Amino acid sequence: MTDLHQPDARSTARPEPAVLAAFEAATGFMPLDEGLALYAAAVEAAGRTGLPVLEIGTYCGRSAILLADAARRTGTVALTVDHHRGSEEQQPGWEYHDPSLVDPEVGRMDTLPPFRRTLFHAGLEEHVVALVGRSPQIAALWGGRLALVFIDGGHTDEHAGGDYAGWVPHLAEDGLLVVHDVFPDPADGGQAPYRVYLRALAEGFEEVSVTGSLRVLRRTAR
Repeated sequence: MTDLHQPDARSTARPEPAVLAAFEAATGFMPLDEGLALYAAAVEAAGRTGLPVLEIGTYCGRSAILLADAARRTGTVALTVDHHRGSEEQQPGWEYHDPSLVDPEVGRMDTLPPFRRTLFHAGLEEHVVALVGRSPQIAALWGGRLALVFIDGGHTDEHAGGDYAGWVPHLAEDGLLVVHDVFPDPADGGQAPYRVYLRALAEGFEEVSVTGSLRVLRRTAR
């Protein structure tokens, strides 16, 4: 992880071995180094503010394990937002489709049962509130402030941009925004998360760290 500011003890926090083992065993796509950066950001933000941390895009719960443990460690709660029907690239015929996650009764993706099993096996169920539904609808109903917003949902401009527009207004004034799958070079991946990252910089966020495709930014005083 490349830190652009002098870290405090919370910003270098690491999960215990059992939590890391659960993370690595869970179905998902986040590499370990990016997960550790997310965990450190969540511990720092939640520990400093006492507010919940939130992720958009839960899939089977791999990153949720880390956010849940960060919430446990800091005495707050992790919120997860997902309709659990899979994002665009997880549908049949696409690169990241997993047929084992299709509900045979309805013929559609359903990642909610494996997500719940992931949290159960990690022993972290009580530290998570799962918000099941569409991100814009939930954001419009949400009334509280957040220590950290982690954007890792749909990777189209409509969805990634909507996640930013819907949830950043709920972020604490000095809270952290984390964006996953930021690829400045189009040859490496889709550009919607990168455009969200650029928008955040243009709107007054400052970059805190870069780890692979994960960007951590801090909201500055407005």
